[in-house]
Amino acid sequence: MIKYGVKYLKNTFVPLKCPDNVNLDDGQLIIARTEKGEEVLKAFLLCKCISKRFEDSDKTPEPFEFVRIMTQEDMMIYEELKKEEVTSFFKCKDLVKKHNLNMNLVQCRITFDRRKISFYYTAPERVDFRELLKDLTQVFKRMRIDLRHIGVRDESSIMDGCGICGKPFCCSSYLRKFESINVKLAKDQGMPIAPSKISGTCGRLLCCLTYEYSNYIEAAKGMPPVGSTVMTPIGLGKVCFIQFLNNSVAVKFEDGKIKEFDKSEIEMVDADVNVDIEITTINNYSTTDEKVDAKQLKQLEDDRNSSTGNV
Repeated sequence: MIKYGVKYLKNTFVPLKCPDNVNLDDGQLIIARTEKGEEVLKAFLLCKCISKRFEDSDKTPEPFEFVRIMTQEDMMIYEELKKEEVTSFFKCKDLVKKHNLNMNLVQCRITFDRRKISFYYTAPERVDFRELLKDLTQVFKRMRIDLRHIGVRDESSIMDGCGICGKPFCCSSYLRKFESINVKLAKDQGMPIAPSKISGTCGRLLCCLTYEYSNYIEAAKGMPPVGSTVMTPIGLGKVCFIQFLNNSVAVKFEDGKIKEFDKSEIEMVDADVNVDIEITTINNYSTTDEKVDAKQLKQLEDDRNSSTGNV
């Protein structure tokens, strides 16, 4: 039975191949051998259900090999390594600027055995970094250099942080695959069509727009469309906004007043009512002072290379 696991990139749990005579505490720092080399990781005790899932699933990641528990000397080396990663990051950034390359350096990571140094970067297009690589080999001798192009969503997932909801990023906590997202999802849910309201730190549409979309579509069935004329208990008016989740409809009357009704209280009719509908001023969720153009919305929807999976 798999007893331990380690938390890896993007908060992914990977089984740990550990000798039977080794007992680890939950959350203990260890050195494990990964595909990149020896790395410092945090080990966790697995509950029986997770352990069984690891053993039964055909998608379980290849186990990392346990090397040793971190010693006091290892901790000192690790602290120095963290500082070295920061200085290496800025050295690489200066070289990127020197070669005038259109790439944004995101992070630098050095394996504990100092055999490999990885630089993660985002770029809107393919980058010819051959000259940059030549300079890096002169600066970081006796280390294998890895330049990895990642997407903007990948950048958020490895940097961690909190979203506008106040919770950790979905992409760095549990999301393993990014779904295609478009502005229509926000419109159908009555969200404000403003970049600051519907986009994440990555500059793309919020992943959570897809979470409840099916519920909104189900709730919208039988609802009158915005702008349609309806008969209410107090007369004719036009639908100016729909509250899908509580099954209510906001109706505007000729005198300019707005009143909410339950869906069961109204009936669609074929009649002409002299009512102007300004959805942006009626919809509480859509009120915004931001000016949005088609180019901005297209950029929010642009999922090309937003996630490369190359982390």
